[in-house]
Amino acid sequence: MSIQDLLSPFTAWKNLFRDPVTIQDPFNDRPGSERYRGFHKNDVASCIGCGTCETICQNAAIDMVVGEGEPTGAGDSGLRPRIDYGRCCWCALCVDICMTGSLTMSNAYTWVERDPDAYRFTPGVDKKSWDNAPLGYQRAESHRLAPTQRVTMGEVAPERRIGSFEEIVQGYGVEQARLEADRCVSCGLCIATCPTHMSIPDYIQSVRDGDYEKGLALLYETNPFSNVCGRVCTHKCETVCAAGHEGEPVAIRWLKRHIVDQLPVEKYRRIIGDPKPPTGKRVAVIGAGPAGLTAAFDLAKMGHSVVVYEAREKPGGMFRYGIPEYRLPYDAMDIDIEIITSMGVEIRCHNRVGTDITMEQLHQEYDAVLLSIGLHLGRSTRIAGSDHKGVAKAVDLLRDIADGKSIDVPKQCVVIGGGNVAMDIARSMARLQKSTQGEIRVTVTALEDLDHFLADPEEVKECGEEGIAILDSRGPQEICLDDQGQIIGLRTWGVESIFDEQGRFAPRYNPEDEQIHPADRVIEAIGQQSDVTLLGEALTEKLAWNRGRIAVDGQGRTSEGWLWAAGDCVNGPDVVHAVADGHRVATDIDLMLQKKR
Repeated sequence: MSIQDLLSPFTAWKNLFRDPVTIQDPFNDRPGSERYRGFHKNDVASCIGCGTCETICQNAAIDMVVGEGEPTGAGDSGLRPRIDYGRCCWCALCVDICMTGSLTMSNAYTWVERDPDAYRFTPGVDKKSWDNAPLGYQRAESHRLAPTQRVTMGEVAPERRIGSFEEIVQGYGVEQARLEADRCVSCGLCIATCPTHMSIPDYIQSVRDGDYEKGLALLYETNPFSNVCGRVCTHKCETVCAAGHEGEPVAIRWLKRHIVDQLPVEKYRRIIGDPKPPTGKRVAVIGAGPAGLTAAFDLAKMGHSVVVYEAREKPGGMFRYGIPEYRLPYDAMDIDIEIITSMGVEIRCHNRVGTDITMEQLHQEYDAVLLSIGLHLGRSTRIAGSDHKGVAKAVDLLRDIADGKSIDVPKQCVVIGGGNVAMDIARSMARLQKSTQGEIRVTVTALEDLDHFLADPEEVKECGEEGIAILDSRGPQEICLDDQGQIIGLRTWGVESIFDEQGRFAPRYNPEDEQIHPADRVIEAIGQQSDVTLLGEALTEKLAWNRGRIAVDGQGRTSEGWLWAAGDCVNGPDVVHAVADGHRVATDIDLMLQKKR
């Protein structure tokens, strides 16, 4: 036995007067540290129910359940995470991945309960004692599991693009697309917001996997215009993207375009498949725009014979004649149209209904007729001088440019309007001025302030980059003429308000805030309407109308049982909504042809 063994009992006396290490009441007297990972909390008001926490949990300890009292809407599934503490290991990955920062963990770590089911609850919905505890674990502001900024899309520089109608956006390369696809957490909120309900997380997954044939098949399940929509879709899906809550939304539109860019058109048909056997039924479609051609594509796949009547030289409708080529190259649009015609759809161009063939003839010769005539007529401001020959409608000029007609390019131009059409014509005129005169002198005036422009933000931004002056909150009052009756400018007043207390359009101006914008041409871009003269007087009287537009039911059927209507002429201008309309009416027409409706 050593001497230390003999003395060791006596050395313990030195601890007699020290504070005890043990705690008499550990449940109440020993709180966790400030960032301890204890039981979960959730701010249900900021939670969007994206389910990323459920997806990342490796222990299957989280289930998304309906949050009682939580409204379901755009960007919110209405679901909330339920935690099973029989499975949870407190790793906090769910907190780190939470796109809104709504999910956190309290520093409470002790909980005694006899009911085992109590340990499975929905934070923020099932109230707990630690709900208002200020301490605990939450994701650090600098800590992100995925990049917050989207991969930059290559664009033609403003000084180079302004001299031509060359496409601006260059598209993602393979590595760029995979990096951007990696930012998607597959929450699926985008699916509900997309009018055509495209399988967005799945086709983004195909980009990650490099399986472009699968991606194309997924696109064509819901959108035969993926080349077009990959460039000019209004991409409402991106407004609800979960990634947008902590940075920029995933570039869903550009990833769609990336998929179609990776495959030669020769492979499309094999991937999409063949139509069903012929049914013997015939359908006429009036207008070769997005709604009409989408419906034609679907009906042809179903085995029906489809003939599309198009008044203009080429198919495409407002795609071709309303969107400049620097945004939507014609060859990309033609790929989509080529696939549609390969299904057996016949497009008869230079064939104007109401002149070359009547609506009554179509009614007699076909089993169903679809009207999808777009919005090809421009609206007028009706201000003094708006009937002058030097005042033009934007849609007319855009159509002439698309047709390759010679345009009388003004030295100075003023555009009235704040929507995409106004931006499109302003930028088109700037290109023509640059190429013919070497100098850009285009001004855009709009009722709205810049924060409330109807145009896409990127269009407004690119407009400014190209040297176009944008004047917001200006109300047009008069086209100014000189003594010889030539246009010399546009008189505007400052806008005080646009809508009255009931929300009706009733602009109020400040006459003291007057400006005259020099110009030898004024272009109106304040809205569009359909040319319904093709219907004829008799049919026009028979049809039900809704505020100047043809009234339809939920499936697109008019008050005349043989006639459907879809697209911009019914719902207003929007590319992807027109595609969704085409799907809807095709389904209903098919049900009627099969005598199931």
